Amino acid sequence: MLILLPPSEGKADAPRRGKALDLDRLTLPGLREARETVLDELVKLGADPAGALETLGIGAGQAGEVERNTRVYTAPAMPAGKVYTGVLYEALALDELDAAARRRAGRQLLIFSGLWGVVGVGDRIPPYRCSIGIRLPSTGPLTAHWRRALAAPLDEFAGGELVLDLRSSAYAAMWAPRHGVTVRVLHGGKVVSHFNKATKGRIVRALLQSGDRPRTAAKLTETLRALGYRVEEPKAGQLDIHVEQL
Repeated sequence: MLILLPPSEGKADAPRRGKALDLDRLTLPGLREARETVLDELVKLGADPAGALETLGIGAGQAGEVERNTRVYTAPAMPAGKVYTGVLYEALALDELDAAARRRAGRQLLIFSGLWGVVGVGDRIPPYRCSIGIRLPSTGPLTAHWRRALAAPLDEFAGGELVLDLRSSAYAAMWAPRHGVTVRVLHGGKVVSHFNKATKGRIVRALLQSGDRPRTAAKLTETLRALGYRVEEPKAGQLDIHVEQL
């Protein structure tokens, strides 16, 4: 089973020293050309800081993000699982997993990104700012760029495996898995919004610790129930998970 995650706007600070980005060592190295297209445009945006802020959809108080983007090729890189610091990743707590669960995370987790397309949690990348919803001057909308680039490689990579899709709608538009299952988190019969991310992080953590790799939505439902979650029967590729605590 593969598990698809969104990135987070929150990023860790780059380490002071260390090896820089090596595109050939990222998951799916065949995406190098598509990645370089976006990387090169981000670097060029730095020549016009005001225009870069508008393109990236951020305010003047975040001007440091533009400068950081100009150093994506040369800044010290770190594992993607440590770069993202949002609510989901705090709940997932990759560093606190045992060695076996961390190995599973390296094999099963794919993080979607406006800059990289997809990366594995162990792929070394620098912190950056590039949401999927932006439109770059030459490349155009990133969603369309990555939809074209990802279709064939990810179809082959996923094969016939079940794909647990925990991405937000913006990132889900980049690629549609053939055997995908999405999740809704409900509390008191209502769909959870903010705490949705934390719950999904805890679900992924529990699955990695269990070592189970269900091949169907029905088997995934059984696994989650065995892990203590209240899960409805899957309907049209969606699982509804009811939680008592947020």
